Amino acid sequence: MVPLKRRKVALSGTQGAGTHSSGVTEPAKFPQVVLFLLERKMGASRRAFLSQLGRRKGFQVQETFSENVTHVVCEKNSGEEVRTWLESQGGGQAKLHLLDVSWYTESMRDGYPVEIQDRHKLQEPVVSDSEVIPFSVPGYACQRRTTLENHNSVLTDALSLLAENAELSDEDGRGVAFRRAAAVLKALPSAVTHVSQLTGLPCLGEHSLRVIKDILKNGTSSEVESTKASERFKALKVLTGIFGVGAKTADRWIREGIHNLQQLRSSGQTLNRAQQAGLEHYADIRQPVSTAEAEAIRGLVERAVASVLPGAQIVLTGGFRRGKLTGHDVDFLITHPEEGREVGLMPKLVSWLDSRGLLLYQKTSRNSYLESQDGPGRPPSNIDRFERCLSIFKLSTPEAAKTDLQDAAENGVQSEEDGESQSGELGQHLQRKAASERRWRAVRVDLVVSPVSQFAFALLGWTGSKLFERELRRWAGHERGMSLSSHALYDNKQVKRCTECRLTRLDKLAYLTTITFLKANLNLIIFFFYVFYFDLRKQIINSSVDVSLFTGKIYKSLFRGGDICSSWSGVHSSVREKRLKTPCRRGEDLAPKAAGWKQSQTWICFFFLFLFVQKVNHFI
Repeated sequence: MVPLKRRKVALSGTQGAGTHSSGVTEPAKFPQVVLFLLERKMGASRRAFLSQLGRRKGFQVQETFSENVTHVVCEKNSGEEVRTWLESQGGGQAKLHLLDVSWYTESMRDGYPVEIQDRHKLQEPVVSDSEVIPFSVPGYACQRRTTLENHNSVLTDALSLLAENAELSDEDGRGVAFRRAAAVLKALPSAVTHVSQLTGLPCLGEHSLRVIKDILKNGTSSEVESTKASERFKALKVLTGIFGVGAKTADRWIREGIHNLQQLRSSGQTLNRAQQAGLEHYADIRQPVSTAEAEAIRGLVERAVASVLPGAQIVLTGGFRRGKLTGHDVDFLITHPEEGREVGLMPKLVSWLDSRGLLLYQKTSRNSYLESQDGPGRPPSNIDRFERCLSIFKLSTPEAAKTDLQDAAENGVQSEEDGESQSGELGQHLQRKAASERRWRAVRVDLVVSPVSQFAFALLGWTGSKLFERELRRWAGHERGMSLSSHALYDNKQVKRCTECRLTRLDKLAYLTTITFLKANLNLIIFFFYVFYFDLRKQIINSSVDVSLFTGKIYKSLFRGGDICSSWSGVHSSVREKRLKTPCRRGEDLAPKAAGWKQSQTWICFFFLFLFVQKVNHFI
């Protein structure tokens, strides 16, 4: 037994170490390593001595266990015993390193955290594959029940980061693969403790499994950590966070040496309206939108729609409809119970919002189906072809809105009953207040107008998520042979059969139209051909030989003494003059030969006319 007096000294030393009162304690040199020494089987005095030694070496040694701990150091404990103790403390996370005290002593000797080897790790019982119960989930995300509670956030966050990096690098295929793997892990009912539990699960490729194994074994993935530390990835995230900037534009800017917002502002780059607005309101747009803010925007939009089209229906879509508490933007789907009444709603709605100073930016695109009626339509969007408005709202904070109403009541300024714009006095008052103190924030808002006949499909498409919609359409195509979009659901077999019938009818119609035209106008065609032929024959007979339409330069050259030869590059100029002055020795025989050639042309024309008539008769 340890004497009572000595035990008190040990405890006091422990307290001193825990309060960091020792004057020889150095600041932490290794902030990424947070140590906790388990007192079980180690003893309080030895634990206090080792803790104080570690702090002198610049290590972070915590007296109490917390979520910040990365390394648990034990002595004469098994891995199973330590795991049981950690579970009792509520700290059984997989990222912890359970190490023997030998690793700690070697690190103290070398003055830095040494590499963790197998001999340093606590021996944990090996779980056999027969004892592991594998998970089972459907192959398509649209068939899985995904809750808001994620039991494998460490794994899904890592795969989502790799998916984001792939999408920013214009590798959409790899990005989709990582997204599908993360969705499978998120749908699992409990945390993954062994890789054998994932046997047979869909959408888990070789790359995703390699990352999962690395995290389950070491607590982190080297690929994920290197991606986080990549300067290119950081720059892409910053630049693509600007509204209106895609991955290709951000990649071009990075190649030009632009990696942050300050460099972009000072570079003199030409920005479009969307990019200018996105850069100006970057901080607000990157800030998550709360449910309360989404409801406040819904109230503004409902009031605007009711003013321009009474009876219209408005639905808040996107992540808020799926039950999320925050989002990066707010989406609204608008329709009217009477088909066709929604046409022309968007310009009126945007005008109403803009007149009240609620829009910091807006870009409206018409329904591409309507555009095709007026002229060449734009290519359909990757999402749908509805009329939409991508905007940035100016949303007042609740305190500012309350103060504005009080000031308006005191000044006797009231808005019109039909929702018209506020008076100039109140507008100037609000402008002065906004200039003195900014009490609003910018929020991304998307407004979409859909016909009521397509509203159900539009609501499904705009509810999301993006991966869910992709999987739903993939399931419809592969498993049901149908094509699903935000406009309708088609049966591919019926569409193909109708298309074949329609093409057959069109072919028959074209054939019959051609035959009817030839039969009705055959005499006219032959008449014009004969007129052309006899007029051509008359020109041949009445024309001179040297200026004949068909003889051309060849016959003229014979009469002029070899005019063609005079253009040869190898003939001397004196020889050319001699040939031009020398008459052709066969000139007396040219006239009968030219007449014979004219007669041959006549027979050739008759022959081609005969072939044309035979061809038409055969076609009919």
